Amino acid sequence: MANDVFVHPSALVETSEVGSGTKVWAFAHVMEGAVVGSDCKIGDHAFIESGAILGDRVVIKNNSLIWHGVSIGDDVFVGPNTVFTNVVSPRARYQTYPEDWVKTEVADRASIGANSTIVCGIRLGFNSMVGAGSVVTRDVPDHALVFGNPARHEGWVCDCGRKLAGDLACPECGRAYQKTENGLGPLG
Repeated sequence: MANDVFVHPSALVETSEVGSGTKVWAFAHVMEGAVVGSDCKIGDHAFIESGAILGDRVVIKNNSLIWHGVSIGDDVFVGPNTVFTNVVSPRARYQTYPEDWVKTEVADRASIGANSTIVCGIRLGFNSMVGAGSVVTRDVPDHALVFGNPARHEGWVCDCGRKLAGDLACPECGRAYQKTENGLGPLG
């Protein structure tokens, strides 16, 4: 663990793989075997299980649960009370093992709104945005805006976070986009 990592006295950080400048707040628990990048912020009561990977500059807000097999890219925002899953058919009577757990990928710069559930085995695309209270059950394209239960594609978002107009141009900052095989990409 880097020398400039801040760990609140009531937090439990069992891993040594925590990057420079990261802050872990009260009652958060980061298990041994988890990987946390540089300049991350992990809020109160967050839980990060061994086998979870966080990139750099990730914000994990209070009470979020990040399980084994969840890989989060750089500059990702995870809103309060977000829950990831990693088992497709959980049953208390039948124990599961790491080889049974399903991976989930959150690409760089994605944002997940408060109280969302991310079902395992999917990918949240680059710069995608999940609205608060959503249940995401399938892949989200790059720059897509999804929300609801189950989450549905409801438009596109700019790098700055604003919803794009019908011509795929941002009314706020002027950036323009075009459709790609993965969702949207910069025009030009």
